[in-house]
Amino acid sequence: MHRFRKHYTREEARALLPQIREWLKHLTQVRKWLEDCDAKVQHLLKEGSDVGGELASNWVKLVAEFQKLSGQFHKREILIKDLDRGLIDFPSIIAGREVFLCWEQDEEDIEFWHELNTGYAGRERL
Repeated sequence: MHRFRKHYTREEARALLPQIREWLKHLTQVRKWLEDCDAKVQHLLKEGSDVGGELASNWVKLVAEFQKLSGQFHKREILIKDLDRGLIDFPSIIAGREVFLCWEQDEEDIEFWHELNTGYAGRERL
C-alpha cells in the first residue's frame, strides 16, 4: 500500500523543473506581499483604524493567489518542504520502495532521493 497515488520518475520530475522554478518564484513573491499586507493590517489595528476597503481586498486576492499556486503542487502530490530554500519532494518508487526524489531550487538537476521518513538529512545521491 502506497502513501501517494502519483509517483514520478526522475525524467518526469526533471521535466517539471522549469515550471516548478516559476511557481516557487511567484509563491515567494506572493508570500512577501502577504507579509507586507499583514504588517500594514497589524499597524492599522494597533492604531484602532478601520481595516477594510482596498487593503482587505488586496489581502484576499493575495491569499487566493497563494492558494492557487500551492494547489499546483498539491494536485500533483509534489511537496514543498521549505519554501525559503525551494526544497521540493517528488513521490517516487526506487527498487520497489516508495521514496522521495529530493530537489532544492539552487540545484541544476534532481540528483538526490531519501526515504519518506528521513527527510533532507537522509538524502542519498541517485
